[in-house]
Amino acid sequence: MTISFDWLKTLFPTALPANEVAALLTGSGLEVEGLEDFESIPGGLRGLVLGTVLTCERHPDADKLSLTTVAVGDETPRQIVCGAPNVAAGQRVVVALEGATLYPSTGEPFKIKKSKIRGAASEGMICAEDEIGLGESHAGILVLTTDLPDGTPAADYFGLGTDTIFEIGLTPNRADAASHYGVARELRALLGQPAHLPSVREFAAPTSGDNITVVIEDDQACPRYAGLLLDNVRVGPSPEWLQRRLRSIGLSPINNVVDVTNFVLHELGQPLHAFDAAAITGNKIRVKRAEAGEYFVTLDNVARTLSADDLVIADTNGAPMALAGVFGGKTSGVGEGTTRVFLESAYFAPAVVRRTSQAHGLKTDASFRFERGTDPYMVPTALKRAALLLQEVAGARIAAPVVDEFPHLIPNNQVRLRLDRVAKLIGQEIGEERIREILEGLGITIEEETTQNGTTEWLLQVPPYKVDVTREADIIEEILRIYGFNNVALKPYNSASFLSPFPNPDPEVVRQKVASLLSGQGFSEIITNSLTNSQYFEQADAPDETLVRILNYNSQDLNVMRPALLHSGLEVVRHNLNRRQRDLKLYEFGKTYQRTAAGKYQEKTVLGIWLTGAATAETWQHPTQKATFHDAAGAAQQVLAALGHPQAAPQPTQHPYLAGGLALLVQNQPIGNVGAVSPAVLKRLDVSQPVWYAELDWEWLLKKYKATLTARELPKFPEVRRDLSLVVDKAVTFEQLRTIAQRTEKKLLQGLNVFDTYEGDRLEAGKKSYSVSFLLQDATQTLTEQAIDQVMQRLIQQFEKQAGALIRK
Repeated sequence: MTISFDWLKTLFPTALPANEVAALLTGSGLEVEGLEDFESIPGGLRGLVLGTVLTCERHPDADKLSLTTVAVGDETPRQIVCGAPNVAAGQRVVVALEGATLYPSTGEPFKIKKSKIRGAASEGMICAEDEIGLGESHAGILVLTTDLPDGTPAADYFGLGTDTIFEIGLTPNRADAASHYGVARELRALLGQPAHLPSVREFAAPTSGDNITVVIEDDQACPRYAGLLLDNVRVGPSPEWLQRRLRSIGLSPINNVVDVTNFVLHELGQPLHAFDAAAITGNKIRVKRAEAGEYFVTLDNVARTLSADDLVIADTNGAPMALAGVFGGKTSGVGEGTTRVFLESAYFAPAVVRRTSQAHGLKTDASFRFERGTDPYMVPTALKRAALLLQEVAGARIAAPVVDEFPHLIPNNQVRLRLDRVAKLIGQEIGEERIREILEGLGITIEEETTQNGTTEWLLQVPPYKVDVTREADIIEEILRIYGFNNVALKPYNSASFLSPFPNPDPEVVRQKVASLLSGQGFSEIITNSLTNSQYFEQADAPDETLVRILNYNSQDLNVMRPALLHSGLEVVRHNLNRRQRDLKLYEFGKTYQRTAAGKYQEKTVLGIWLTGAATAETWQHPTQKATFHDAAGAAQQVLAALGHPQAAPQPTQHPYLAGGLALLVQNQPIGNVGAVSPAVLKRLDVSQPVWYAELDWEWLLKKYKATLTARELPKFPEVRRDLSLVVDKAVTFEQLRTIAQRTEKKLLQGLNVFDTYEGDRLEAGKKSYSVSFLLQDATQTLTEQAIDQVMQRLIQQFEKQAGALIRK
């Protein structure tokens, strides 16, 4: 938000310099992010002074040039060669001295240097208005009428003092400060001096006259609507003072009517809108909801399709003339031929304006304020202020009484404040009188005071423009802001009445451990949007009732909370593939959301892992290797091992988004899935190459994680390896063989691994061969051949019995 310091001082007179005011505002929560000097004329006419032409003679070597001497306030007159036809002795003129930089109305800036023109020395320049940015005329030099002495800075003569501009980082809860008067109110509380609303005492409206009638058809969406009819309006350029005010805060002047509405908005924080009264069919305004599907062309010449949620300002036939609180219409706006204006000043419900603004992608100064909450009691003041300004700058005449529809008064918020809570939450005694002063400065009144059991309690009336002050804690925060955070002393020994419990294990520590593991393997962490497109999960004719839908979504592509993490990652994959980044290894810790049959909502944290393209980069030593199922499964298994589950059991599963997926079981609990993303899902998201995906139930893993480590002595006796080749049916998995082996030999079997598989014409149809290694070890003695043979024989018998295996020898 941009604030002009000169403009601010018309509402809150102060002798404090701008930097001190900025420090006060920052300390109270209105952070001044920057201070800039503003010059209404580029360069501020620096180096330009008033002078008097002492002599003027024709240049001896040029018919159209004059040789002049000009007094500029010092002892030595300047000789200046001038080409203006109207230069003459005795004139008061504007002189650019040597070294001055001129900023002409058109063209690039240039610096004045001492030079020779047709052999004659020239020590400056007598200026025309276009040469110094004051106008467009180049017919001749500026000739002044003034008694100011020679040498007076030209900026003083033209009243071009510099202004200081505050760039304030306005937080969403501070709608009350979204104007110059709002900042003035803040300074009133900080400095204990009065802030002055612009006077509207001179406003006078007739008691009768042909008027525009107003009907509010939805008083929840529009609690108050006021308007005023003006005639004899002459639309044209605004006076220089008004244009300068608007330029100082970064606005471009348009015409005097529009400029006045913008001026009042930034002065008082109350948005206004000016209608061409001739465009209001039936001399009637209806504040109503739009018809779903109707078209409306806004001031930017864009045809927009409205919904039944949009609030519009319509004529007697219901035709929209403006999106309430957001943007005006093309056909009802003020133009050069407008002579009658209906001025609107209203209070709209923040949620209604926010929904329309977001739905149509329109962000305006008006919607910015209405969305956050304006002051319903500023409505008539702003209307009268604008009317008086239009009388001044556009010759307007007030043609009819003020229309002010306010069916239900908006009450103040009532908040109870216990004085002992102030000291408890702030940590320092402030004093009752100081608290009273602060509340008075903030416009908060004390309606009732009670004391019970030694505790003093006040019933406070909080004005509606303080939209974020609704609780006792909010009141105390307001007191602290004005009292000053820096004034709260730091005690030698701080203590708290509450100590938050620390989770064990710390979720962030565990998460960082896994993140470091995956990043160390070449994976990149991503963070994706929890909002996604419902079309990823349902067909138009078959809605999914488990989806958590967004009621006021901004885009159809972001209309539900994601029920699965997979698709968010695939959007990242697609984004990178479209930019020729084809080798990707990604992971994300993210939440998923679902709606249960009972109508409740479930939120769950999962870890997603995506692989596509090459698993390893190509080098001169190794060729490129495409990512496979085992790369995804291996990454998931390493995460599980790091969390204390090295023996996750795979189990075939039917997954809605995976082709040939496996479920990962720990303690007979399915805690994850791994597999290739199904072609149908890839096609729906327009992903052009295969993707492997693994997903783990992060909440379950975190719950079961134990940070303790158990140390044991290294074995003293050697391990022994034995290999077997087993021919089994194709339906038999290695996991089944592992389970048989571990059940058969629990003491000596330390591990087994498949190191080769074979399927081919050397085996019977429907058969395959596993080559498996077995590691045996006894912690108490060296294994003998007899003990080894006994173990292997038991394993062979059980493989033959339970798996129908044929042992190849």
